[in-house]
Amino acid sequence: MTPMLRRDFLKSSAVAGAGALAAGAGTSLASAGQQGTPAVAAGGPIRIFMAGYGPATNGFSLGLKMIGDRVTARFPGDVDVKYVYNILDLGYRGEDILWLVESGVLTAGYQSSSYLTGRVPDLGIVDLPFLFPDNAAARGAMDGQLGRVLAERIEAGMDYRVLGWFENGFRHVSNKLRPVRTPADMQGMAIRVLPSKVQARTFELLGAEPRIMDLSEAITEVKAGTLDAQENPFLNTVTYGVHNFHKFHTATNHFYISRPIFFHRPTFDAWPSELQEEMRAAVTEAVAFQRALHVTEEVGAEADIRNVGGEIIELTPEQHQAFVAAVTPIYGEARTQYSSELLSLVSF
Repeated sequence: MTPMLRRDFLKSSAVAGAGALAAGAGTSLASAGQQGTPAVAAGGPIRIFMAGYGPATNGFSLGLKMIGDRVTARFPGDVDVKYVYNILDLGYRGEDILWLVESGVLTAGYQSSSYLTGRVPDLGIVDLPFLFPDNAAARGAMDGQLGRVLAERIEAGMDYRVLGWFENGFRHVSNKLRPVRTPADMQGMAIRVLPSKVQARTFELLGAEPRIMDLSEAITEVKAGTLDAQENPFLNTVTYGVHNFHKFHTATNHFYISRPIFFHRPTFDAWPSELQEEMRAAVTEAVAFQRALHVTEEVGAEADIRNVGGEIIELTPEQHQAFVAAVTPIYGEARTQYSSELLSLVSF
């Protein structure tokens, strides 16, 4: 089945029912007499359909629920929020969330920014390795001018409104072959990477053999034993069961990745200003919640890895620097690929 035929088939199947749920999204709110709370006109409640690709218990799903709960409390009876926490359970790929939202089948979703680089190449700048020293620096950048500029670029290239950035966080290498302490240990290792030329180039420089593939494909190959390695935050490695197949885990902290929270632009823009403003505030609150929880989730995931016999290698400063040195050519390449404005926002 070709990608277009597959998309048409999926769009007419399970989640296509979300279109009916979202059909009332353009309904306007009118002012209510009690406590200044807007009320829905005769068309009924505004329906909002939000989705992700993780279990209902993780921080991303809980963040979506927090968003929905806040707007529901603010406009009781005037909005109706529905959730599909994990589209993978319905036979979709992780990347499908992009077109599901852009086509209006879903109202809102999130996805790692790397998945958007094919449509918005400037996002590749935040795929550069070892770009941020810690969470505080990364969050400050994504909440500041860098995040605002990148959100504008996404909105210029895709039919979204970007309201915030969830934290996917720092990523680490896991594999089934051997402990990784130096770039030489990665020589010839087939590793799954996100759909990003920058990420693929990074692992080429480290001596590995990068393979761009969707999350659903990677999980299948890990379980089949046909993929040597992958890279993810510890939480994702555990969430998708990879730790049951990979013994060796190295805290490389090589990429920091964010997940934009995006809404179907025509739907969002048709909402009354009160709902738009409340939704923006709800997303800001949920981002802070998710980021704080992510730190705890990472610690718990490390324990889960060790509990099944996994080995987590913490690099010495000298070992870490060897990885940085190996990928140094990519920084020179970046200076020819991105504008001076973008480069200045990441201190190049």
